[in-house]
Amino acid sequence: MKLDFGLRIPLFAFTNSPEVVVAVSRAGGMGVLGAVPYTADELARHLDWIDEHIQGRPYGVDIVMPASYAGADQGALGKEAFAEMIPAEHRKFIDELLSRYHVPPLPEGMRPYEDLLSWVHHLTRSQVEVALQHPIKLLANALGPPPEDVIAKAHGRGVKVAALAGSVRHAQKQVAAGVDIIVAQGTEAGGHTGDVSTMVLVPEVVDAVAPAPVLAAGGIGCGRQLAAAMALGADGAWTGSIWLTAAETKMTPQVVKEKLLRAGSRDTVRSRALTGKPARQLKTAWTEAWESKESPGYLPLPLQYMATSDAVNRIHFHAANSPESQARELLGSPVGQIVGRMNAIRPAAEIVEEIAAEYHRVLARLGG
Repeated sequence: MKLDFGLRIPLFAFTNSPEVVVAVSRAGGMGVLGAVPYTADELARHLDWIDEHIQGRPYGVDIVMPASYAGADQGALGKEAFAEMIPAEHRKFIDELLSRYHVPPLPEGMRPYEDLLSWVHHLTRSQVEVALQHPIKLLANALGPPPEDVIAKAHGRGVKVAALAGSVRHAQKQVAAGVDIIVAQGTEAGGHTGDVSTMVLVPEVVDAVAPAPVLAAGGIGCGRQLAAAMALGADGAWTGSIWLTAAETKMTPQVVKEKLLRAGSRDTVRSRALTGKPARQLKTAWTEAWESKESPGYLPLPLQYMATSDAVNRIHFHAANSPESQARELLGSPVGQIVGRMNAIRPAAEIVEEIAAEYHRVLARLGG
């Protein structure tokens, strides 16, 4: 394998949970902490905790520095400037949708989830600075190649840089920018994803960017699928959705976990309702409303995310705290089609062990 992280199994686990990062890395894979939900100070505290518990095993951090977004050509805009770009018709549509499902405001004094930090370069850089002050081995970017200076800074610290790609063209662009590892992510994946399947995309990208290492992503949640990814020429697998229902994760509310456990492979939809860019998520009354004839249409990143962040906070809070709340009909989560295999809440280390055991059984059977 061209990746030299000292892993027992070529399994990378993207997760917003520091506890899952530690569990996966200690089990022989590599946990990668998603920075999007955290301020720079919160990220620093989580990485300090990881350093104290991971026993020297390798881990990474995933950031979001999109290659393009609304207002990118206007310099370092603040939240107020972006907020002014949101049309009144979109605010009205969101208010009416929440009213229709009887979703009240957040309790007074409750701090809402940050609605802009991780979606524009000049704000995400604070997360990069924090991440590179810790002994991470990998810095990944979810929406295109990071800026050249970020790549150079990571390389200066001996940190490998990865970037997700949904097409051959994007993968080649990322390698040309200096990215070390390409994550070829098929349309089955949760979150931002393209429209080409993993089975088709991975060998195309492997051939196009050789000898750069490639990780396969999208619809991977068991040892057989990891073996298939390796057979396609990948050097490992990048997984994400399967950790949403890991026992350790505190970032997935119980009410969301219950929805995920009940969902099947056909209960997801690739929608722009989350951020303005296509992202696979649970199919809900929320995603259907944005596709209805009453919808004003999607806004570009980061405006869609900003316009809806308060509503999403309200939906999550009341769905979690009011069992009879109609907010539950609107409640969703980014997740891939592998959700159909996510049928139980289990410790992350147990998931790793099961994948590893099946992976080695498949290799032995094929070798025989």
